[in-house]
Amino acid sequence: MEPRAAAIVGAAETTELGRIPTLSQLQLHADAALNAMADAGLGPGDIDGVATAGETPASVAHYLGITPTWVDGTAVGGCSFMLHVRHAAAAIAEGLCDTALVTHGESGRSRVGVSRFGGSPASLPGQFEAPYGPAGPPSMFTLGVLRYMKETGLTHEQLASVSVVQREWAGLNPRATFRDPISVDDVLNSRMIAYPFRLLQCCLVTDGGGALILVSRERARDFPTKPVYILGTGESVETPMISQMEDMTSSRAFRVSGARAFAEAGISHDDVDHVMIYDAFAHLPIYGLEDLGFVGRGEAGPFIAERNTAPGGPLPVNTNGGGLSYMHSGMYGMYALQESVRQMRGIAPAQVEGARISVCHGVGGMFMASGTIIMTNEE
Repeated sequence: MEPRAAAIVGAAETTELGRIPTLSQLQLHADAALNAMADAGLGPGDIDGVATAGETPASVAHYLGITPTWVDGTAVGGCSFMLHVRHAAAAIAEGLCDTALVTHGESGRSRVGVSRFGGSPASLPGQFEAPYGPAGPPSMFTLGVLRYMKETGLTHEQLASVSVVQREWAGLNPRATFRDPISVDDVLNSRMIAYPFRLLQCCLVTDGGGALILVSRERARDFPTKPVYILGTGESVETPMISQMEDMTSSRAFRVSGARAFAEAGISHDDVDHVMIYDAFAHLPIYGLEDLGFVGRGEAGPFIAERNTAPGGPLPVNTNGGGLSYMHSGMYGMYALQESVRQMRGIAPAQVEGARISVCHGVGGMFMASGTIIMTNEE
């Protein structure tokens, strides 16, 4: 796909974040969608493309009164929205729709009107992982990070520094759930959840949502917001079973998705001013920095501990506070995309001065899937 073929002209999260017992999951989708439409100066009648996960695009379109000519219900976990942005840009370039809406809403904490989830015993994970006792992401993600620590020498202190640095970013963000500073000792002394993850190394559980609106490059200047152009995109999947990863210390889906996005954008790592890496747990930014090629194998832990990704560092990462401190309703990818858009618009609470290119990278499942979106504010 040609770089800058599409642009984001509407972006917004739900009116509230955190605990929202007054809205159902579908209503969170709608709240975010209407806020994004208001941001772009549009109404439901102007939308002809709908993409979403968690809810079906049919449910969201019906609830908002939209009759689309293009829909996408791709659901590969928390990075689904990165894939939706990629697919929407391609659909716009092919003339399948003119104005695409990507929505997310999740009542992760209040559990109002949530979709029913549950793995089938006949599925691959149901047959070959569930019988051995993993109980959700905290215990499943530990397999990879323990292998990574053994092979690379990553220390508990370096792993804890991920949470510390991201709390610093959250302290600059009025919308963040947790803003009080924490230390490495605070992280290591917090309650054990599933070794080696302590409480402060695990994501929040909140309610919220977000939405994006994309149009063609030619139309982007017709809107009241500063256009954010899609420069490069990538996507991939590896396996729904973490035990079957090619290498538990590296994600093949990360490497494929990231390399494709960088190649399409035609940029080098030195061109990047800002990075968002999905951080449901503290090890994910470590994998992301290495698999995207920003640092070499085994270097990400020390890189973060030495404050290279912190406020004032050369590579700002997860500047909203991330899923560890900002918010995490269950499928975090939309919130990472929202922060990249804010940075490219120059309106983020913790704005990176002069930022021109942002890399937004997501994971779905336990390294099952990945999506990478590279954005720029330059035409």
